[in-house]
Order: sequence, then structure tokens, then C-alpha cells
Amino acid sequence: MPIQDPVPAANTSLTTPTISSPVLSGTATGTYTLGGTPTFSTLALTSWTTATRPASPTNYQVGFNTSLNTKEIWDGTYWRLDPTGPGQGNTQRAIFGYGQTPSVVSMTNLVSAAGVVAADTTGVGTARNSLTAASYGTDKAIFGYGYLSGGVSMTNLVTNQGVVGSDVTGVGSVRFALAAAGYGTDKAIFGYGFSSITNLVTNQGVVGSDVTGVGTARYDLAAAGYGTDKAIFGYGQTGSNNVSLTNLVTNQGVVGSDVTGVGTARYGLAAAGYGTDKAIFGYGYTIDNVSITNLVTNQGVVGSDVTGVGSARRWLAAAGYGTDKAIFGYGYNGSNLSMTNLVSNTGVVATDTAGVGTARYALAAAGFSLTT
Repeated sequence: MPIQDPVPAANTSLTTPTISSPVLSGTATGTYTLGGTPTFSTLALTSWTTATRPASPTNYQVGFNTSLNTKEIWDGTYWRLDPTGPGQGNTQRAIFGYGQTPSVVSMTNLVSAAGVVAADTTGVGTARNSLTAASYGTDKAIFGYGYLSGGVSMTNLVTNQGVVGSDVTGVGSVRFALAAAGYGTDKAIFGYGFSSITNLVTNQGVVGSDVTGVGTARYDLAAAGYGTDKAIFGYGQTGSNNVSLTNLVTNQGVVGSDVTGVGTARYGLAAAGYGTDKAIFGYGYTIDNVSITNLVTNQGVVGSDVTGVGSARRWLAAAGYGTDKAIFGYGYNGSNLSMTNLVSNTGVVATDTAGVGTARYALAAAGFSLTT
């Protein structure tokens, strides 16, 4: 009978290996005990403020910017922000475009990450007024619709470098005096304009077909993103009355029913996101031009009127910039205006800054670019 080897006893004297974990900054090590669960120290990014970023960064160096509350990476030319956070309103730059001078124009003005408005750029798509704009795709923008001897349904896409593309026609029902906002972190929605129609925009800038019956039909309203992935339409005119109602938009682009009684009823105002997850409505017309603003929480709750914030005017535009701030610009108060007002990341509106590009009104604005 062959001799069998005995069953070996369990080896309880094996050396416990040490496993190193890859880290972006600092060190992290852990141990694994046979039959146990590996544990590691928390991975940590190097942090800095906008003012204390590395002076000579290496390509693809990553850090957490505490001034902007988001990760960023050096691409060799720009600091690029994390497109997944802190929210859809984290664009660095903005663009104002089109409007009435009194003739319709197609000019645009870029806004830097510091809120400085650049000189006019001309010849960007069909000249028109009473259009609207929104961010999409995390770092691009879209202008849409408007008026040119009648309503139009054209759009113009804006690259993440602020270059406006040629006209794209046939995108939903012809209309003007509507509003638009980003939603779902990388998409956009056009809505209203003498109707209750909305059109969703994909993260590729493709405009969807009409969706009808979403709240009270109205025009000369405003819209903005809030809560990192939702949007809000607010105020406007029904034809006979100014209204103060709002409609919330989910992160799936579904428009909610009317919410009434949110600040002074008015039309011809503008709105933008600020503070990474909040929004602000500002200015407009009641029986006269006003300088009222209303802050919107990250839950979509509209606050009471705040008065005395820059020159009263209507038919202006607004956009987010610098990750968490906003800018109101241009408008009309009996004369065409070229003034702007910066909004801090706490919703405080600054005094007028004059002389920024050609004076005009009934224009549109949106944020773009994740680079500074």
C-alpha cells in the first residue's frame, strides 16, 4: 500500500505583505492579514487657492482649488476644472451675444474668468434680438430662437473657446422673448415665448422637438440653473399682466406646475446661477424699469425683493462666470446701455461698470469654458 503524504497543517506563520496604494500627493500604505480586509489611508489631493496655484505646474498636475471648491488639472495651457462638480454652473467664462442697437446685430462680447468684458466680436450668425442662451455639455453654450422681421427657430452653438458657429435652422417652433437654462449638469432647456412650449437640448447641442403644456404661457421671462442639476423659469408677461410665477425643472428636464407669489411681478428681467448651486433673478419692468433682485436657494425657493442694486433697466442678459459668480449686462432704460454688474458668490450685486462693448438690449448670455 503506498504511503500517503499527510495533509499539511495550515500555515500560520506566513509573512503579512504590505500593499502600497497609488496616491496623487503624499503617501498611503496599508496591510493585509490573511483572511482579513485590506485598509488604506484616505487618498488626498494637494490643495491650493487660485492665488497660490503652482507657478510652474507640470503637465496634468492635479489639485483641489479651495477658492473654487473643485478639482482642477493643468493641461499645459489652462487650469481645467472638474466637469462633474461642483455643479452645472461651474463655467469660468461667459458670452453676451446679439441684440438691438437700434438695428439688430450679431456681435458678441466674451467675459473673462475675472468678470472683465472684452471688445465686440462681429459677424457671428444671423443678427436678431429677443433670443436666449444657455450652457450645455459642461463647457459650451447655445444661442437660440429670436426675432428678425418675425420669430425664428435657428440656434448657434458656442465652443469651449467662445467661437460661435453658423446658423442651425428648424429646431422647434418659431418664437422669441423666451428663456433658457442648463439642467442635468450637461444639458439645456429652452422654454416659453408667447407659449408654454419647451425644447430639451442634449449634451451634444442637439435641440429636441416641442414639448407642450408646461405651465402658464408667457414671454419676456428669465431662467437659470440651480441646485447643481436643476433649472427654474420665472416671471414674465402673459399679454395682459406681469406675473411673478415660477416653474421648476427637474434634472430630467421635466417642467413643474406654476408656483405663484415669488417677488414683484415683472418682465424683461434676466437670471443666472451663482454660488455653484443657487440662482438670481434681476431687474426688469413693472410700470417702470426696476433694479430689484430675488435670490433662489439650492432648493428652488425664491426670496423676497432686494432693491437698489445698480441702474434700473429691462431687456438685459445675465450669465454665470468664474465658477461661482454671475454678471448682468446691457439693457434699456430709455436708452441703450453697455453697463454690467458683477454678482459675488454670495449673491451681492456690485455697482455699475460702464463702457463694455456696444450698447444694446434684447440680447442673450451664457457661461462657457472650464478653463481660466
